[in-house]
Amino acid sequence: MKVPFKVAENGGGTYRFLAILRWAMVIIFVSFGMQKFTLQSAQGIVQYISNSPFVSWLSVFGLRGEAYFLGVVEFAIAALLASGAFSPILSAVGSLMGMITFAITWSFFFTTPGVVKWSWSTDPMAWNLTGEFLFKDIVLFCVCAVLFLASLPRSAAQSRTA
Repeated sequence: MKVPFKVAENGGGTYRFLAILRWAMVIIFVSFGMQKFTLQSAQGIVQYISNSPFVSWLSVFGLRGEAYFLGVVEFAIAALLASGAFSPILSAVGSLMGMITFAITWSFFFTTPGVVKWSWSTDPMAWNLTGEFLFKDIVLFCVCAVLFLASLPRSAAQSRTA
């Protein structure tokens, strides 16, 4: 039985423009994945990983190993998203994995010490450059969410709007 999943590349009208989002996410995940294979990136992400309740277990791989692991995952997501242009189920799986990735990295905003300064002043929440860097993950999460929802079978899409 064929499941009627959809991909933007086979759609019409304004739905077709979602293909732009897919390929932008492929480029983003490839570039993020490549960065994880540099020493500078490995050293830069250790503060996030060590304070995260979700990925602190990666420290068992060591400084470079945890970065390599994340790089491979990001390359896998890029491959799934690219393949998703031809296989709707891969589109759904890749975009769901992207959503999980960005949800975890967005959590660093709250789990990494010193990123956010909470106060009762006129500026109740202020963040540093790290916080600004992490804030982009909200948009990237939403892009993956749009791709995921657009990939779902028509019956699932109808139950979402009912």
